[in-house]
Amino acid sequence: MKLNTLLVAAVLASTSLSSCVFKTASENQLKYTHTTLVDGDGYAFFRQVGAIAPYEISYAKHVANVGSAQAKDAAAKASQFFSEILPQMDSLATKYHVDFPILGAAEYEAPGHEHATVPTPEVANDSTDTLEAPIVLKHAETYSDEAYLHHIQHQVATVKEQFRRLSRNTNEELRDFAQSKTDAIAQLFTAVGGKEDAHAHH
Repeated sequence: MKLNTLLVAAVLASTSLSSCVFKTASENQLKYTHTTLVDGDGYAFFRQVGAIAPYEISYAKHVANVGSAQAKDAAAKASQFFSEILPQMDSLATKYHVDFPILGAAEYEAPGHEHATVPTPEVANDSTDTLEAPIVLKHAETYSDEAYLHHIQHQVATVKEQFRRLSRNTNEELRDFAQSKTDAIAQLFTAVGGKEDAHAHH
């Protein structure tokens, strides 16, 4: 009887020690190597959408002061969508150890300011692409409604593509988050003048 008790105690002790060691190793890996708990598509989502959202919110404030009714409407809808998803993205990023907000992401500065370029990322071609630094995108030297509408259509299309990819992610929580935004991002894309592909499969 004593031998069985000792054997069970030894097994329990070794199990608890190995789980502690594994947990500590996992925490140290995240702490010292900035390893995230998301895959390449998940990381690309946080990086790209996380850089675009604050920029578009600040750009929308400028458009609200100088734009036409159509541009103001598109800007207001884009700002509302991005303002709603940023806190949710922040919570998910914290949970899955993704650095957030994105370092180097800038806000819009009205033409005439010293800094006329802002870093915004491009859509990754596949999940193996790495985005070490945001791509620099120059906006027009003078504001025009046409340029803004073209810009916001492109940015929303980029975000829509990132949500589409995330909606097929292996991480169930990220996948559910993306799928819950499918209708909202489709409506935003249409509202800013985007045209849905007639041949797309939904």
